[in-house]
Amino acid sequence: MSNLSSIVKSIQDVMRQDSGVDGDAQRIGQLTWLFFLKIFDAHEEQLEVMHDDYRSPLPEHLRWRNWAADPEGRTGGELLDFINNQLFPTLKELPGDLKRNPRGFVVRGVFEDAFNYMKSGQLLRQVINKINAIDFNRKTDRHQFNDIYEKILRDLQSAGNAGEFYTPRAVTQFMVDMINPQLGESVLDPACGTGGFLVCALEHLRKQARTVVDEATLQASIHGVEKKQLPHLLCVTNMLLHGIDVPSEIRHDNTLTRPLRDYDAKDRVDVIVTNPPFGGTEEPGVEANFPADVRTKETADLFLVLIKHLLKTNGRGAVVLPDGTLFGEGVKSRIKEQLLAECNLHTIVRLPNGVFSPYTPIKTNLLFFTKGRPTEHIWYYEHQYPAGVKNYNKTKPIRIEEFDVEKAWWGDAADGYASRVENEFAWKVGIDTIRAANYDLDQKNPYAVEEVSHDPEVLLANHRRLQIEAQSLRDQLKVLLGAALSGVEAQG
Repeated sequence: MSNLSSIVKSIQDVMRQDSGVDGDAQRIGQLTWLFFLKIFDAHEEQLEVMHDDYRSPLPEHLRWRNWAADPEGRTGGELLDFINNQLFPTLKELPGDLKRNPRGFVVRGVFEDAFNYMKSGQLLRQVINKINAIDFNRKTDRHQFNDIYEKILRDLQSAGNAGEFYTPRAVTQFMVDMINPQLGESVLDPACGTGGFLVCALEHLRKQARTVVDEATLQASIHGVEKKQLPHLLCVTNMLLHGIDVPSEIRHDNTLTRPLRDYDAKDRVDVIVTNPPFGGTEEPGVEANFPADVRTKETADLFLVLIKHLLKTNGRGAVVLPDGTLFGEGVKSRIKEQLLAECNLHTIVRLPNGVFSPYTPIKTNLLFFTKGRPTEHIWYYEHQYPAGVKNYNKTKPIRIEEFDVEKAWWGDAADGYASRVENEFAWKVGIDTIRAANYDLDQKNPYAVEEVSHDPEVLLANHRRLQIEAQSLRDQLKVLLGAALSGVEAQG
């Protein structure tokens, strides 16, 4: 691991010397399209061994092995000229569609908005040579690189707005474990970012695959859509790394721009797991794709409407949503009313502060629901910090082991979660209470003990407040005593 880590670190150090690469997001974007072409070439090597008649969708001179693999190959201005004027223009216009040339379709989709930021051909040659030290067909290298790739994705958290693309691995893993996709079911993330949920779903399904037919079923079951270029590129590369041979079902698109009425039975899926963007607004006109009574510019609300619509009957959804969606009124109330009428929202896991730190301090919730029958009651579970932790941060992120307590409590969907019991962190709220609260899902824990803060600032403020109150009482007593003494003197 240390060797591969040092290779990736040295690549990033070389990129920092290039005047064309400005900041983490550009550096990661540059790094990823290079990794993509190297990984794609490694995949093609395997396919050539397996299929004598395999033909690459890329022109021969644009395949990684023919322009990048030779350490003494093109460099300087010649290399830049080749990349900017041959490689990129050709890949952006590759012929291909999903049926006739799906691999070409994937490459074109990856490069349609990609860009070469580096301005030094000499530094670019150094980067390419370092990438060539990684053998993506060697199992150990591939396995180790998966972990490094996870770290690259985590680095996006500090890359400005790119941080929105990363959901902590522990959260994605827990949601997939609880939604429990089965081989043969279709799985969708309609705002897939870098593919964290899809990777977890893949790993979950792969444990169930026993035969070549099972593997083919798995390959066809993973679907994602991402509207921004960088996370789409990262996601497609992530899928290749995790064994999806033709990740053509990872589309570069915005699911919200398609009118809801245009989705029909063939678009519906069995499972949706997602962390839709929240806190933002969609471009003007997008809300017109939705029914009049649920139109809003708030992205998370539109995605909730879309997710409900895209699930098959008995389909299962797991969604990350902010507190604002839970207690919001107006359109938000109507969206929640419809969700509870059409789906059984059986569980809300309330996450504490800092889970998405440093990207956002907003508190979030994990909603789990099944489409096809209305909600009768909602179970809430309040996730606790581990012992000795007062907040999550980049160096102390949430860990999957912390969800063991929820998993032990969860129970079985087949019996309606009958084994669940209320405790100091878990409680149940009936639909009548929710209706009476105008579909406010921000239902407080009735067993919660008022928190005692040990924050020095809070303690000092309380101390000052108590001192002021004590002084006020002393002043009142002085007045009362003074009045009483004056009365005694007057009587004397």
